Amino acid sequence: MTFRTTRYVGSLYCTVLLVHGLLCVGCASGDEASTPTDTSQADSVETDTPTDSDVVTPDTATAVDAGPPRNPYPEPGAWGPPTGPGAPAINFTEAELYQNCAFITGGVTDTEDHHNLVVMYDGLMLMPWAPEWGLEGGLSFFDISEPCEPKLFSEGLTEVMRETHSIGFSHIDGAWAVTNHIDWPAFSGGIMFWDISDITAPKVVSTLLMPGFGYPDSYARVTMSVFWQAPYVYVAGADNGIYVIDATDPTTPEVVHQHVFEPVMRTGQVQAIGNLLVVTAMEGPRTVLMDISDPAFPQPIPGGDYLARDAAGEPREAYFTNTYGQYIYYARKEQGGGLMIYDISNPEEPTFRSDYVSDGNGGYVFVKEDIAYVGESNFAALYDVSDLDNITEITRLTLEGDLDTITPIGNLAILSVDADGNAGEATTVTPALQAPDNSPPQVLWTWPEDGTKDLPLTSRFGLSCNEMIEPKSAWAGSVRLYIKGTDPALTRVEGHISVQEHIVNFVPAEPLAPGTTYVLEVPAGGLTDYSMNALVDAVRIEVTTFGMP
Repeated sequence: MTFRTTRYVGSLYCTVLLVHGLLCVGCASGDEASTPTDTSQADSVETDTPTDSDVVTPDTATAVDAGPPRNPYPEPGAWGPPTGPGAPAINFTEAELYQNCAFITGGVTDTEDHHNLVVMYDGLMLMPWAPEWGLEGGLSFFDISEPCEPKLFSEGLTEVMRETHSIGFSHIDGAWAVTNHIDWPAFSGGIMFWDISDITAPKVVSTLLMPGFGYPDSYARVTMSVFWQAPYVYVAGADNGIYVIDATDPTTPEVVHQHVFEPVMRTGQVQAIGNLLVVTAMEGPRTVLMDISDPAFPQPIPGGDYLARDAAGEPREAYFTNTYGQYIYYARKEQGGGLMIYDISNPEEPTFRSDYVSDGNGGYVFVKEDIAYVGESNFAALYDVSDLDNITEITRLTLEGDLDTITPIGNLAILSVDADGNAGEATTVTPALQAPDNSPPQVLWTWPEDGTKDLPLTSRFGLSCNEMIEPKSAWAGSVRLYIKGTDPALTRVEGHISVQEHIVNFVPAEPLAPGTTYVLEVPAGGLTDYSMNALVDAVRIEVTTFGMP
């Protein structure tokens, strides 16, 4: 059925057309208006000559609901520019490779030389540092564009930070970081939050005690690592299991749940990838994969509680782990060092994939573009893992002390010791590759995977990349979720986007609609690595939620 009528609205001549329930309104000024000439319609058509009663005034006009306004996504790469220059763009000579060229300290209060990982944030290298007992520590930012002459950019100091093996970030109403915490003289502790909105002056804004925390035992009941899948922080608490922290407002965080494993598991590493939480033991073989589609109450996945084994099928302890793509890399520390690798693409049936045995004693492991960087206590090693059936050692690096940590930054390896080092030499910059990193990052794995059905309405979405991602490059323009088959500007899902190392997470701000297919899109030109190379290969997956629409 088609109905058409004309009306005057003030000095405008308007045509109102109703076609199968679709209302269209067009207006023109009197000298531009024309009277419709074709009145032959299959259905009845009415044209009216305007009378006094037909004239529409502001008092008699009826508003037409045009629906929600469009809210287009910003351009993927419009997040910058960063404060710092990023990883160095310098070529090293063959003679310069593998030679320690600079030492980095945390400032005048860094007297214990107890260092761990480094990361990049806002184009600057960030070193969180503190001994396991606290009393000194802080966040120190460096410009490493001249890597063998790093320059301190800024730092924030504290006396209540504990040795931290990870650092997470959130950009909810500001810019925040989370690290480990220890409180004196009570020997209690937990986690602490930093305001890094002004990167020239990072400062502590809150601390939060974890129930059951106890020191001086540095392994039994302390916080070992943190992972911030904004707004929730997941904390590995050794024998205390894991804690879930609501850090929507980092100035007033709160513990919402504690999960203690049976039998007791000395949790060391915790990483969240979408609905999947990977929890691994410190100095042990056990792994527990958990469902966090209800983020405040992690649930063990059937079949996902297992012991990591070597190629001979023997359980072997690992010091720490890292989830890279669909694989967990274990830094082996029993009956040799090296690696063990498990495939968790089906979390209900994890499978052994590969291993490599060295004469070291595993510490921490990171993977960047098919090279595994492993601290082995008395040396650090680079392993070629491009072919998991034929892992090979590339080289070994040395630094005086307990060399547990080697972090890849561009074409550098940053070595750190946490004990027995030389004064002022706990962290060193070492060229690991000749050419600067000019290759774009890639998304290796998503969880949920493409095509997933019956997704819980409280789901979150994770991306595991082939190298660490600049946290500020993950934002509304570069990670998108919207309803399939619609204009994304009308159905975009608002949410929280966060990055920790190479893992990117999108958490919807509200539950998803039932029985609806959503598109997770990561466009080219958005996510960047530490060298400011932007993603080239876009990613798009489709998932459908549980229930009836």
